[in-house]
Amino acid sequence: MLKVPEHQVAGRQAIDGKLGPLIDNSGHFYKPLQDDDERGTRELTFYHSFSSNTRIPHHIRRFFPVFHGTQLLKASDGSGLRPHLVLQDITSDHLNPSILDIKIGSRTWYLEASNDYIQDCFHKDKTTTTVSLGFRICGLQIYNELGFWKPGRKLVRNFTADDVRSVLSKFVSSNVGPEPDCCFADSVYGGCDGILERLLELKTWFEDQTMYHFRSCSVLLLFDKESFLKGKTPFAEVKLIDFAHVVDGNGVIDHNFLGGLCSFIKFVSQVLADSKGSTMEDKF
Repeated sequence: MLKVPEHQVAGRQAIDGKLGPLIDNSGHFYKPLQDDDERGTRELTFYHSFSSNTRIPHHIRRFFPVFHGTQLLKASDGSGLRPHLVLQDITSDHLNPSILDIKIGSRTWYLEASNDYIQDCFHKDKTTTTVSLGFRICGLQIYNELGFWKPGRKLVRNFTADDVRSVLSKFVSSNVGPEPDCCFADSVYGGCDGILERLLELKTWFEDQTMYHFRSCSVLLLFDKESFLKGKTPFAEVKLIDFAHVVDGNGVIDHNFLGGLCSFIKFVSQVLADSKGSTMEDKF
């Protein structure tokens, strides 16, 4: 039985008769390929390339959703059978997850794209924190005992640098009010298995890898705040998603993604340092 993803925070959604992804109860995420759009073909090409690429370190593969091929399914918009990417449903192992979708890079377009697409991306990049910070928040949901705080897309698109700091603080707080307590920051962002250490692991790879350039790709952060509230050990993850605009690296480091990732790491590091009331050693 296929259904609309409950915890999708950004991207096209399969609601109101629109084409969007679906999930099942077996941990699979079905992303439709569009007939008149090269993005689906580009993303499928990337997954085939990445899955068979023996130069990808094993510890890096865990940052990417597992690819299970493609499958013909009835599209959510009622247009009939359509090929779908079959991917790992990243949220299936989480109960009421808090999620941040961060689009990385100060430039989300690529030279091979159409002029209309480039102009659209250029406008979004310039009017959000993409250009100024090297990344932008695309969507989020933060769990609390009353449910989820899930601001609308228009509000998210207008986030400033101060708003980004506030959201990163609320993400690891027991409250989502104007003065977040950051009481979970050390456990979620810090430690050898924390989000910051995993981001630094990704950074190390991007400092060397020249196989792919990840345009308009997102880093997804998620963890179960409810586990904390119930006194249990949290389960935090870092994943890369959305590869419809990946292009060949041609032997050149992806400075656009690397620069945005470094900027985002600084923001996370500062929230962690502020929660401890001290200054962390600059690791980058």
